[in-house]
Amino acid sequence: MNVRRRLIPAALASALGLGALTACSSDSAASGNTDKFDVVASFYPMAFLAEQIGGDHANVTSLTEPGQEPHDLEISTKQRAQLEEADAALYLKGLQPAVDEAVGQTGIKTKIDATTLTHLEDHGTGGHAHEGEEGTAEEGHAEEEEHARDPHIWLDPVKYAEVAEGVGKAFEKADPDHAADYKKNTAALVEKLNGLNGEFENGLKDTKTKVFFTNHAAFGYLAERYGLTQEAISGLDPESEPSGARVRELQQEAKADGVTTVFYETLVSDKTAKTLAKDAKLKTDVLDPLEGITDKSRGDDYFQVMEANLKALQAALGAK
Repeated sequence: MNVRRRLIPAALASALGLGALTACSSDSAASGNTDKFDVVASFYPMAFLAEQIGGDHANVTSLTEPGQEPHDLEISTKQRAQLEEADAALYLKGLQPAVDEAVGQTGIKTKIDATTLTHLEDHGTGGHAHEGEEGTAEEGHAEEEEHARDPHIWLDPVKYAEVAEGVGKAFEKADPDHAADYKKNTAALVEKLNGLNGEFENGLKDTKTKVFFTNHAAFGYLAERYGLTQEAISGLDPESEPSGARVRELQQEAKADGVTTVFYETLVSDKTAKTLAKDAKLKTDVLDPLEGITDKSRGDDYFQVMEANLKALQAALGAK
């Protein structure tokens, strides 16, 4: 599936609607018709919010199984039925077109779209466009990516906190009997996210270089938040192949900016990243876009993996 088609053009940003809620169970059979507030979440970052905010009152199910690449999700007939039975749906419009379609076709009363709860921006591939790409088709795709809204808001603790606050309010409205607990849980989560933001600010404020290379452009918000420059081998699509010109450009930039490391991720192939690292004589390490938790993840939840990401960035950037 082509990410360029599933990402949201800037012109459509104003059309984004309200979307869903959750609290996390990887067993999709557990959703719907329970005595709790049943929330279906699109993928891990949404399910984590629902779980933290919903607490004991919510039964949260994720449509995306652990280890599954979220972009490639297709909704089964069973999952569509579960959506119909749920009290709420929490999703991030534009990231998973199959989810957008399924949620839109259901009669769920409470639909929470995370993209309406914070501001999305255009990040493309990082500091530079795909210079030198050949062929009108490739140029068109590159241009389309440049005008696509970056969906990776959960990798910025500040934006993630904004989304959490919006989800909390939606939960309070949809399940008023437990509104006080949702408010309390939301406040605790936001406080913890603010603390994580402080750790990143302090940990990355004094580094030898501000440039880091990634497999795909998932870390635009994180880079912007902490004064860094992300350079992605591929664009917003984790499975797209870079042009030869892009690879040569990165090799030159590695020398100019003191880049030491090429980051890859756990849910997609590391082949391109390792090839670039070998050719440019760079190290490789994992920078997790946190689209799912698996046995390869450096931690059991959002906060643990983000702490591991911070340590990886500090090592690669030469934090003092």
